[in-house]
Amino acid sequence: MFDPKDLELLKNIVQHDLLRFIGETLAMTFLPTVIAFLIGLPLGILLVVGEEDGILPLPKAVMKVIHVVINLLRSLPFLILLLVVMPLSRAIVGTSVGTAAMIVPLSIAAFPFVARLVETSIREVDHGVVEAALSMGASPAQIICKVLIPEAKPALIANFMVSMITIFGYGAMSGAVGGGGLGNMAIQYGYNRHRPLVMYAAAVLLILLVQIFQSVGNAIAKRSDRRLRS
Repeated sequence: MFDPKDLELLKNIVQHDLLRFIGETLAMTFLPTVIAFLIGLPLGILLVVGEEDGILPLPKAVMKVIHVVINLLRSLPFLILLLVVMPLSRAIVGTSVGTAAMIVPLSIAAFPFVARLVETSIREVDHGVVEAALSMGASPAQIICKVLIPEAKPALIANFMVSMITIFGYGAMSGAVGGGGLGNMAIQYGYNRHRPLVMYAAAVLLILLVQIFQSVGNAIAKRSDRRLRS
């Protein structure tokens, strides 16, 4: 069914490079996800609390700039953004190819997406809870830290996993332009060398990792949801 050379190449990859490919894939997934949430979480909260009728109104000009930046970055296809950001990656990490270089465009591509997911999660919090906190004299910072984030925690965890899986897909895509990981294995060792078995093996591993991420994320989100325990 498969060329013996396919089997030989796959065996060689499994013996010498598979763990490296998996490690690079995980690095290109977890690090950009964390960076994206460090930027996207406060932005998403500001999109809600900074509104004119929010608990911490911001100038309209500031809100408009935030919305424009998020919308512009979200509208760019990832591969185009990756190419545009290559000089920045080179300036920060000293190279525009490889795993480390991909963390920069992956983070930039992900944080606007995360900001919108966080915004949606925060808007789902019962406004009555916020009003109760306001009536007791809670400050905006207290409402954000002790009401909005805890109440939105299950949705935020679920959206964290959605973001991670999206970044995971972007990372695999980056293999086409010098990224590392399983995407590089599929494209450089499989597709470019006309070794379909290697490409299929990489695809199966990518699917398995996504299923693991999703299962773990769902379990954590369910355990954090107080409504399911009451």
